[in-house]
Amino acid sequence: MTVPSNSPGADLFGEPVPLPPQRFEARLAGTLIADGAGFETRAVPSLSVTLEGVPGDRHAGHARPADSRVPWYPRGTPIRNARQLSIVAPDELAEIARRLGVPEVRPEWIGANLVIEGVSRLTRLPPGTRLHFAGGAALAVEGENAPCRHAGRAVGDHFPSQEELDLAFVRAAKGLRGLVAWVERAGDLLAGTGIDVRVPEQRLWTC
Repeated sequence: MTVPSNSPGADLFGEPVPLPPQRFEARLAGTLIADGAGFETRAVPSLSVTLEGVPGDRHAGHARPADSRVPWYPRGTPIRNARQLSIVAPDELAEIARRLGVPEVRPEWIGANLVIEGVSRLTRLPPGTRLHFAGGAALAVEGENAPCRHAGRAVGDHFPSQEELDLAFVRAAKGLRGLVAWVERAGDLLAGTGIDVRVPEQRLWTC
């Protein structure tokens, strides 16, 4: 199947026209770490990352056990850890809160490591996007962080008068939950500094 040749997204031969690569600046508004017993993170001034992720963070490591997000492997199978860091955007969290009818959804409640400002539709950044930080670190975006009831329960714990926020969160946060990424280059992530965002060429795959 190919895109019809009269489609705005196709060339004269019916092939999808690629979107050119982009490069722009953003800001690292916050850094957080999950170094406690629970799911939530806590704010810190900076993070030093290695190729295993954030030292001391619950998601650090070259490998991780397969879970419900990768049902094509038996649960517990060691697989490459492409979920070393969780990234969110303030405007998307505000929209989730609006949809849920709550005053706010804070990044630490849902286990975020990085809060990034200045990226339109952050969750929609394509896999393969590179984030280059002022402290020398570079992250590769693996893809969207699909919302789950676990994060929803964490939000619900802060609003006990509202029932079933765990399920409501899964619906409200779809397409807004942020991204997961892995460390491509070790270095420092300093809150308040700039980010060089490099989006690769995008080409729609069709069969």
